[in-house]
Amino acid sequence: MTTTENPVTTAAPARLDIDAAAPAFSKAMSHLDNATNRELDRVGIDPLLRELVKARVSQINGCSYCIDMHTKDARAKGETEQRLYGLAAWRETPFFTERERAALAFAEKVTLLAVDHVPGADWDAAAAHFSPDELGALVAMITTINAWNAIGVTTHTWEVGSYQP
Repeated sequence: MTTTENPVTTAAPARLDIDAAAPAFSKAMSHLDNATNRELDRVGIDPLLRELVKARVSQINGCSYCIDMHTKDARAKGETEQRLYGLAAWRETPFFTERERAALAFAEKVTLLAVDHVPGADWDAAAAHFSPDELGALVAMITTINAWNAIGVTTHTWEVGSYQP
């Protein structure tokens, strides 16, 4: 294969149409997402930071649909390719502010909470950069994207690559 050829890949087939199989739940998830966005708007969390956090959580959870969605949304909002490419290794790059690093570290701890239950030091590190209301909105966003990731990874409901901002 030359460097200009793309290998043929097959996306995982859909297992379940969650909207059809659990319509009340699907509607509730949409309401949760809307409530989360209202909280993020209320406290002024930057739209680019939101997409970075959602993309990073989705990377951790291996949700290809959500990674595609949130990197596309980030680009549409003005995020740079360099920062998106460096997101998986954000600790090793100079591309992120201290506030962004605090949000990314906090998002990782909340996403992987079974490992060490978000120790106080990690909470305090996030609290050094975010007000209580901002932390509440971040917890809501991280919880919501983790739920969307669980749905996407489990059901393969959404076709990877189909999302358009």
